[in-house]
Amino acid sequence: MSEHPIFARFYDRMTAGTERAGLAQMRRELLATASGRVLELGAGTGHNLEHYTDAVTELVMTEPDPHMARRLRERLAKEPRAAGNPTVVEASAEELPFDDGSFDTVVATLVLCTVSDPQRALAEARRVLVEGGRLLYIEHVRSTRPGLGRWQDRLERPWGFLAAGCHPNRPTDQALADAGFWIDSLERDKLPKAPPIVRPLIRGVARRPTSA
Repeated sequence: MSEHPIFARFYDRMTAGTERAGLAQMRRELLATASGRVLELGAGTGHNLEHYTDAVTELVMTEPDPHMARRLRERLAKEPRAAGNPTVVEASAEELPFDDGSFDTVVATLVLCTVSDPQRALAEARRVLVEGGRLLYIEHVRSTRPGLGRWQDRLERPWGFLAAGCHPNRPTDQALADAGFWIDSLERDKLPKAPPIVRPLIRGVARRPTSA
C-alpha cells in the first residue's frame, strides 16, 4: 500500500474547483439512492459524507492511506450527526475485512483508478454485497475516442506520479461487466473542470446478480 502524505494534505484544495463545478452534484444525485448497510471504498477525506441520507442505517468507510484516514476522521469529528453513524476502517479495496453478503450497498467514487488491482477490488465488492445488492459508482475511465485514449496511455506513468498512483486509462466500464455485475445504469459524462486525460467519466448503478 502506498502512502501519500503531501497529496492527502492538499487533496481537498486541489479538487475544490471540480467539486463546485458539478462533481458534488453528481455525488448528491447518486448517493441519494444509497440505503441499508453501506460500505464506501477508498473514502479519502470524506467528500461523500454529506450526501448520505437517513436511508443509510450503517456506514462503513474504508481508506487504506493512513494520512487520508486521519483527515477523514477529522471530518467525521466535525459532523457528529452524519447519516449511518460512520466508522472508518483502514483497509484496501482488494482485501476487505468483512464477511460475504455483509452490505446492501457499496460505493466507489473516483477510487478504482488508484487501486493496485481493480479486478480484485471489484470481486471483493461483489463478495461483500448481498444478492441483489447495488454498487454505486462514479469513475473516470479510458476514453472511447482513440486519440484521447492514446494520450491517456502515454501519460499514464507521469500522471500517476503526480496524482498518487491514479491511472487515467482504465476501462472500468468493461471491468464492471467482467466482474460479473449486472449493469442497471451507465451514463457517460465528463469530470468537470479536470484535465482532459481524466475527463471521460461513467456513473451509475451495478448490481450483484441473484441466484436463479
